[in-house]
Amino acid sequence: MKYSSDVEAAEAMKVAYDKIRSEIGNVIIGQDEVVKGLLTAIFCQGHCLLVGVPGLAKTLLIQTIASSLDLNFNRIQFTPDLMPSDILGSETLDQNRNFKFIKGPVFANIILADEINRTPPKTQSALLEAMQEYSVTIAGAKHTLERPFFVLATQNPIEQEGTYPLPEAQLDRFMFMIQLDYPSYAEEVNIVKNTTNDVRYQVQKVVSAEEIMDFQHLVRRVPVTDHVIEYAVKLVHKTRPAAGLAVKDTNDYLEWGAGPRASQALILAAKCNALLSGKYSPDIEDVKAVALPVLRHRIIRNFKAEAEGISVDDLIARLV
Repeated sequence: MKYSSDVEAAEAMKVAYDKIRSEIGNVIIGQDEVVKGLLTAIFCQGHCLLVGVPGLAKTLLIQTIASSLDLNFNRIQFTPDLMPSDILGSETLDQNRNFKFIKGPVFANIILADEINRTPPKTQSALLEAMQEYSVTIAGAKHTLERPFFVLATQNPIEQEGTYPLPEAQLDRFMFMIQLDYPSYAEEVNIVKNTTNDVRYQVQKVVSAEEIMDFQHLVRRVPVTDHVIEYAVKLVHKTRPAAGLAVKDTNDYLEWGAGPRASQALILAAKCNALLSGKYSPDIEDVKAVALPVLRHRIIRNFKAEAEGISVDDLIARLV
């Protein structure tokens, strides 16, 4: 590691984060919390699912982040006829009639899985091993993916015809689910001004692959007090109906709660949130700050909650 101490590394990470934010701000207007969530997931070695209606610059945002990081980037457009081999690669016969493995687009540092819910479960599941094990298995042979490796997926929440909702097992592989909202009036005025002229900003590369991996290890070394870990685990347990720590809202409105991956994600994200805020150890406020994107795709409402119009975000806000 090129830093003399973890304190120096933490300061370098904050500087790099601010530079990346600045570069992204030259292309993407607003969406500050979304950008922070995406970068937090990257520094925590996690995957991210962006959910928003068309036209909110989900794809452009991920491409801009990839441009600011000195990493290999591939975009995969998910369609109903996409096959697993179109993502992972396949073995073909070369001119000497020997089998040769041709790598698919998954062999990159950042994968943009565009409209991931447009492809059937068979193809969706092709990403499962890559997201969890950082490898793919083709014809019995295991191929390791280059680190760092992130899957940043997008999903359209309003278009249900011709889509295949992600199964819970795959949703759980995503560290964050981030929801994009419409821009404010002032932001949309700036968006229209900046995108209807002939000027195109060239995003500068800010952080190398080696630096990102250093920052990922740094996040894991951040010390956490027991009471913060206990708060995070207690929060996850409170989402589980009929469990010992379940509260009335949980039993009334939830079908299923979050699993242990949620507890791990809360602590990792809280550590990173603390570093990006200039602190060297997370507190309970850092856990609360990341609770929504960590939990919203890991808990399932029951019919009563849907009938009464109580959203997942409402329930998480009550539990925190």
